[in-house]
Amino acid sequence: KEAAGISLPRSSSDQYGVGKTVSKDDLEPGDLVFFSNTYKSGVSHAGIYIGNNKFISASSSKGIKIDSLSGGYWGPKY
Repeated sequence: KEAAGISLPRSSSDQYGVGKTVSKDDLEPGDLVFFSNTYKSGVSHAGIYIGNNKFISASSSKGIKIDSLSGGYWGPKY
């Protein structure tokens, strides 16, 4: 529940308010990335940046997946 001195809330919308925002160009592996309007309005999904414009995330419908931050389903929602 706590890592790097941060207590992280459970929901992605609450997690979004913790920490600091960095630009896409400054992302480092391990940074959290957030997506809006996936199944509800506002921030509704989070993943972990793994480098090379890719992130890993999990959902109840698709399990654990690695996807690109640009294009496809996730790009416009980032």
